[in-house]
Amino acid sequence: MSETKSKKKRKTAAKATSGSETPKAEIAQLTAEISHHDDLYYRHDAPEISDSAYDALRRRLEELEKAHPELRRPDSPTAKVGAAPVGAFGKIRHDVPMLSLGNAFDDQDVVDFVERVRRFLKLGEEDALEITSEPKIDGLSISIRYEHGELIQAATRGDGTEGENVTANIKTVRDIPHTLKGKNVPEVIDVRGEIYLGDDDFEKLNAAQAKNGDKVFANPRNAAAGSLRQLDPSITAKRPLKFFAYAWGAASKLPADTQAGVVAAFKHWGLPVNPLMRIAAKTEALLAFYHDIESKRASLGYDIDGVVYKVNRLDYQERLGFVSRSPRWAIAHKFAAEQATTVLEKIDIQVGRTGALTPVAKLKPVTVGGVVVSNATLHNEDEIARKDIREGDTVVVQRAGDVIPQVVEVVRDKRPAHSHPFKFPTVCPVCGSHAVRESEEETGKVDVVRRCTGGLICPAQVKERLKHFVSRNALDIEGLGTEKIEFFFETGRIKSPADIFTLEARDQASDEPLMKVRGFKETSVRKLFAAIDARRNVPLDRFLYALGIRHIGETTAKDLAKAYGTLEALRAAVEAAIKGGKDSEAYRDIDNIEGIGETVVDALIDFFDERHNQEQLSALLREITVTPYVRAQLKETPVTGKTVVFTGTLMKLTRNEAKAQAERLGAKVSGSVSKKTDYVVAGAEAGSKLDNARALGVTVLDEDAWLALIGQS
Repeated sequence: MSETKSKKKRKTAAKATSGSETPKAEIAQLTAEISHHDDLYYRHDAPEISDSAYDALRRRLEELEKAHPELRRPDSPTAKVGAAPVGAFGKIRHDVPMLSLGNAFDDQDVVDFVERVRRFLKLGEEDALEITSEPKIDGLSISIRYEHGELIQAATRGDGTEGENVTANIKTVRDIPHTLKGKNVPEVIDVRGEIYLGDDDFEKLNAAQAKNGDKVFANPRNAAAGSLRQLDPSITAKRPLKFFAYAWGAASKLPADTQAGVVAAFKHWGLPVNPLMRIAAKTEALLAFYHDIESKRASLGYDIDGVVYKVNRLDYQERLGFVSRSPRWAIAHKFAAEQATTVLEKIDIQVGRTGALTPVAKLKPVTVGGVVVSNATLHNEDEIARKDIREGDTVVVQRAGDVIPQVVEVVRDKRPAHSHPFKFPTVCPVCGSHAVRESEEETGKVDVVRRCTGGLICPAQVKERLKHFVSRNALDIEGLGTEKIEFFFETGRIKSPADIFTLEARDQASDEPLMKVRGFKETSVRKLFAAIDARRNVPLDRFLYALGIRHIGETTAKDLAKAYGTLEALRAAVEAAIKGGKDSEAYRDIDNIEGIGETVVDALIDFFDERHNQEQLSALLREITVTPYVRAQLKETPVTGKTVVFTGTLMKLTRNEAKAQAERLGAKVSGSVSKKTDYVVAGAEAGSKLDNARALGVTVLDEDAWLALIGQS
């Protein structure tokens, strides 16, 4: 190992530090936990916690990131949305990304949202701000493309960038017109909305499923998603799916200049829209609508999980723009969770691909909000200690939506007389290696996650890394899911990523080929090998994510791919940082990339400087080709591809508005000045960034010069 390798962390078998973790440690723990639940929900359809528990985790992370922006991690899940599409359907790339919404959980959050919007737009008290309100349908998001009024294609949200091609299935939904009628229909428009099942139709469908011995769905949302994702459109046609249109993506021309106006045009064209949408000019009216809908929720005839608010004027929406995963001009006001009481029978410890030991509560099955649940995550050992959760305890659990609940609290007066505090293991339950908690050398603060030190000798970690490698957002190898990886690993057929791509050749030379193994047939084996071959060319961002480097999530992988373009360029940059050390220009060059920090640079160095990783990477690259990152085709502007830094107080734009505008024009907005910065836009009271720009000879523009450069003067 190189002496330049980061020494920021040391291993220690530390004790629990309940309630004493630093914001940095809590952010790290929350990032890992939310990413874990995203993986379960979006890629494996096997969530462990309720919607409300998940929302609470994300809310806490957002609060910490807001209070400590300098600690925001480049792999933060607050910058992610959705999951990759299923390969069986084929993929459609969205011209305009399908993002998710930020959440409000109480009335004050809505007040804060409105105030943020007014501040961003610099609206005075006398300036009107209209906002639409509508029920938040609990279904499956869809984008339907019409050209010259004709339905051309339809796609699910997917990972926000690419979705599943469900065109044939969508054409069987009776609510959705194949041809738009009326005036002002654009040449091209992507109509977006929600596919759902009504409550009565859901009950009838489940009754029929049970009668035929088929799968009974947990709730209407699962039923709608399962119905639309049928490979045979004739099955979808038999399901009474419904649709509400409420938004749009790409459009050659819009029929109105307000949110409500466009939705009214949808209705005129023959698209179903929610008749409960309202417009309000005051926050009090928004909240009154929310509480009215909440009181009528059970009688609507379809499932909703909250209310959505959107700024009505489209020019305001344009100015407000987006944060990484959601628009600034919209928010979802969620309903509260439902609760029940049950017995926690056992605490299981699961080992993830990074060695993290995650406690899972095994519950006596209980029905919460119409769904039977039996598992819940317990987050980490500090959470168990803080709540004093023990095996045999009676606990309050809660859920919202269709997922497994969280443990809210222990009912102490029902605790068994001879119960004992839960002792979190200090050895890995899979391989027996020490399980330790890392501490920062500088502060001595202990990480909340305990990890197995077995690394690649730990079967759980190796298997989980392989599962991650082939997962949807990574290489997305169809037919090579969790069960297949388990089988191939246990039988010795796949022990490393490279083994996946040599499987067919080894199988042909084997005395016991797969076709002779129970459960495999000639057709399925042929399809599996074809699916593997189809992934011998993999985009750089997916490849980086698939490697499973700690702290390199999907967003960070894309940031690195955008910055370097090719794997060769990235490896050269990391090798230069390894050679030059932490004080080198090479290290700073990586660190200065927007969205990348020292944690990520150190993780890259740790990975690429490790001999075993180098050997596995070399073996893998002999089998596959990593293709360069392809940037979205944007209209060329004077700042396309340029790196811009904003500093000081701007007078004609807010700082956030200026950043959003620059990004829309194809510029890269950075938070620090370096030799690679093209422009520094300096407002009043600009500080050290302006001094750095002058010292480095970077072009400095005032606000008027910037607006003139981009043609906005």
